[in-house]
Formats: sequence, structure tokens, C-alpha cells
Amino acid sequence: MMETQRLIIRRFRPEDGADLFDYLSREEVVRFEPYGVVSREQAERAAARRAEDETFWAVCKKEKDGGKLIGNIYMAKQEFDTWELGYVFNSDFWGKGYAYETAKALMNSVFINQGAHRIIAKCNPKNERSWKLLERLGMRREGYLRQCVWFKKDQNGNPLWQDTYEYGILAEEWERLADITQSCPSCE
Repeated sequence: MMETQRLIIRRFRPEDGADLFDYLSREEVVRFEPYGVVSREQAERAAARRAEDETFWAVCKKEKDGGKLIGNIYMAKQEFDTWELGYVFNSDFWGKGYAYETAKALMNSVFINQGAHRIIAKCNPKNERSWKLLERLGMRREGYLRQCVWFKKDQNGNPLWQDTYEYGILAEEWERLADITQSCPSCE
């Protein structure tokens, strides 16, 4: 478990299904995800699966704010001491800095405690909120892949191809950013 100024970042629990349903049932939230909106039953099964999966973290407001699950973050080890970051948040909480606060804490933990050499992330170029968040975290756009992935098909069964931005940051770059923000609190 991790704690930030406003949030608790913890492992999922099977009883998180209702809060998970609250945001994964919204089209605006899952628009760029490899799945569509979920039913209550699917959300409950997903919460149970995620409770057994160490790559998913539940993001909750602190107890004084009700302890509500407001999103999830994904951090999975890849090859060569590289970790992949992903996130999905309840649209009721967009624009409040919660994704930034969560990602920053988890990235810091992975660089310091797991000895990560690099963290990467991918997003759809149309998902401006996501790529702006990655850039705010200090990540650099390393690639623009054209029509590299599809998650859904059209009415004729043809893939709906999507482009992807790839982002990355090295441990040494993260350390420099940490030095900058520690010496300049308003820079954060």
C-alpha cells in the first residue's frame, strides 16, 4: 500500500466491484481501452481477478473523503528492467490531479524499490488527456505507431485500426526530475 497527500493506493479487493462498475460502465472512461463498457457482474468478476493480480492497483480517496475507489493504475514488469504504466479513472474525478499524483507515487516506488531502468506507457493520440499527463510526468514521446493495434471491429467485422503514441523515461531522467522538484516545490 502507498499513501499520497490525498490518496491511498492499494491492492484490489473482491468487494471493489461496485466502485469499479461505477466508472468502467461509462463510455467516456473506456473509449480508448481494449474493452467496452462493463456490466455490474463483469465489474465484480474483474475486481476479484484484480485482487489476485499484482499489476493492478486500486486508487482510493482517503477515508475522510469516504475511501471511494476512483480509479486504477497498472504497472507491470516487462523485459530488461522496464515497467509499463497504464491507468483508468472515474470521469467524476478527471482534471483534479489524481492520476498525476498516483502515477508519480507508483513510478517513484518502481524506480526506487524495484530498481527499474525504464518506465514506458502507450496511448491513443486522440486521448489528449492521457498523453498530456505522460508529458507532465516527465516522459518523452518516443514513437508514433500508425495503425498498429485494433480492439474493436466495424459492423462488417473489419478491424478498426488505431494509432499509438509510445512514451518512456529512464531512471536517471526521473532522478533529475526529482532533484528539480525537491529544490523547487512550485515546479511540481
